[in-house]
Amino acid sequence: MIVGKIPINLQSVKGLVRLLLRWIYKVNVTGINNYHNAGERVLIIANHTSLIDVLLLAAFLPDKVTFALNARTFDKSFLRALLSLVDTFALEPTDPLSAKALIRLLQEGRKVVLFPEGRVTVTGSLMKIYDHVGMIADHAGAAILPIRIDGAQLTPFSKLKYGAAKRWFPAIKLFILPPERLEIPAALKGRARRAYPSRHLADTMTKMMFQTSHYESTLFDALIDAQAIYGPKHIVVEDVQWRPLTYRQVITRSLAIGKALAAITDHKEYVGVLLPNVATTVVVFMGLQAHGRVPAMLNYTAGGNGMAAACRTAQLKKVVTSRKFIETAELQSEVEILARQSQVIYLEDVGEGISRGDKLRALLGSYVPRRTYRRHNGGVSPSDPAVVLFTSGSEGTPKGVVLSHANLLANRAQLTSRVDFNADDVILNAMPLFHSFGLTGGTLLPLLSGMKAFFYPSPLHYRVVPEVAYEVNATILFGTNTFLAGYAKNAHPYDFYSIRYVFAGAEKLQDETRRLWVDRFGVRIFEGYGATETSPVLAFNTPMENQPGSVGRFLPDISSHLESVPGVAEGGKLHVKGPNVMLGYLMHDKPGQIVPPRSDQGEGWYDTGDIVTIDEDGFVTLVGRLKRFAKIGGEMVSLTAVEELIYRAWPEQRHAVVAIADSQRGEQLILVTEHSQPERSVLLQQARKDLVNEINVPKKILSVPALPLMGTGKTDYPGIAALVQKELGA
Repeated sequence: MIVGKIPINLQSVKGLVRLLLRWIYKVNVTGINNYHNAGERVLIIANHTSLIDVLLLAAFLPDKVTFALNARTFDKSFLRALLSLVDTFALEPTDPLSAKALIRLLQEGRKVVLFPEGRVTVTGSLMKIYDHVGMIADHAGAAILPIRIDGAQLTPFSKLKYGAAKRWFPAIKLFILPPERLEIPAALKGRARRAYPSRHLADTMTKMMFQTSHYESTLFDALIDAQAIYGPKHIVVEDVQWRPLTYRQVITRSLAIGKALAAITDHKEYVGVLLPNVATTVVVFMGLQAHGRVPAMLNYTAGGNGMAAACRTAQLKKVVTSRKFIETAELQSEVEILARQSQVIYLEDVGEGISRGDKLRALLGSYVPRRTYRRHNGGVSPSDPAVVLFTSGSEGTPKGVVLSHANLLANRAQLTSRVDFNADDVILNAMPLFHSFGLTGGTLLPLLSGMKAFFYPSPLHYRVVPEVAYEVNATILFGTNTFLAGYAKNAHPYDFYSIRYVFAGAEKLQDETRRLWVDRFGVRIFEGYGATETSPVLAFNTPMENQPGSVGRFLPDISSHLESVPGVAEGGKLHVKGPNVMLGYLMHDKPGQIVPPRSDQGEGWYDTGDIVTIDEDGFVTLVGRLKRFAKIGGEMVSLTAVEELIYRAWPEQRHAVVAIADSQRGEQLILVTEHSQPERSVLLQQARKDLVNEINVPKKILSVPALPLMGTGKTDYPGIAALVQKELGA
């Protein structure tokens, strides 16, 4: 029923309120034409950021609208005066009659505003979307008009759990997106048909949050934006030196070191960075950004020849490193090789050249960071290269991957549209910055979102990393299956007491690792999937959308296509396109030249080379890389699936399967395992139990003390293949 009456002088009241809100919050409305194009029967869905959301929408939407609010809202006396100014509908989510009444109201041609979350957010991100909202949209046959409210969550009228970002007069924006119709595929029946409207509405809200985010920017601009939101004294970076850095300190030091490096490099030059996971690396990275240089992150585990090859591919004339790091990591011989290719610049020497006057100018510049950045960056745009990363080479020759500012910021916005990261979070980042996972997830995500990032130099310290997590009260952890399994086996049961989320990527998450974390620490691991070429995340599981065994659902604005592969019955080869897909490759045979992505689907599409399946709910499951299929007796066998079979039989050890040529059957499978006494009969028994064809069971087994790993935590398959060739003479 309608519980409020619109006063006769509504327009004058609206005009006064609108004028007041514009004066206080500088309210800006974009997309008003979308509102007019929606028609008469419209369900307006908006994110719920604060107690003044109703006031904002009532003042700035041009027509008479009805607000469908949870019935409990009307019990709050301080809201009654506000609600008396607008048409309202008391919605009881658990009462079918209430929903039917609202459907009738929409069918009469009314415009109704509904907050699908049902409550004001306490995280700053989307809360859960109630199923009844999708049902109402389905049965009413109304156009759906998404509206994003941004900025009100920073006012004292919000219910955010953290107060670092709150202030009295933040700018507020209302984004009105194009209207859409709920079209349910005719093939869906039963539960799938009933679930579709709710999932579609949740996807619409998520897409809305992403599309209205400001990712068409540069990394240093985004850093300045973050300081404006969270405050210059907000701590964002810390490492094992235990000297935390605030936003102002990060910007000041970046301006100082960036100016010194700019004096010996050219504008938009690719500059090699050979540094560990420490705060200084972040400062160097952002310093190069501030002065229009492009950091190329070198993988110090690739060896001297590997790094020199990367320098040739990216035409790196200079590499920035540290004597202390080189000595500690014992990389002297590698640097000698590297120095034959590029000039090695030591930060210790650069630091000595920074005068007190330079430091003072950097400090003064940090008080007007936008003006200072504009003066020094040389006109860098969001579509320009921001970083060069190098592929691990696990399946071939490493390539340089060029990611733009917009690529990286889009991926960060895609992540925050799905998960409630907030300024109280502490991310423990032991993943190296030369790895896209460590750069985007472990560094840029916290740095640009008000979270503190604690950097630890090595993910291989299985006993130390859990202790550090305990010491810094880490709430979020990123890692590979290998690293996470190592932490779980060595940690005290209370080391991860403060952890909210653990995200796994880069390699298949084993069931044993997932179970171990739940049993020992009560923490779920959310598996994701991506590639360096996609900045890197394409899909991941979340607290609200989690299907163990899958890698989650695609992030907003990612298009996908499955290409059928002869001989592969399950799934297809994945092609993707989206704002997070790279600018292109730097190739060995075309050094310095960016080769844009292209697949059979056309320009801008990236062929992942992965075989995946996608179920009716949109969850993606990895079958394996196409290059990791073997053809045995005319049948295509996934080496990844074979490894999963072995892990089910021997979950406590690590295993890898490679294929070698076989004169009779085309190829044969070789198992390399850390199991000290492996017996093929155990694997055959597991295969019979799982109803798996015996063709999936390796006939030859090699036992080794430890499988070789790459610096990124992935299994070193080229190294294992070389080991097999040496042992078997294959």
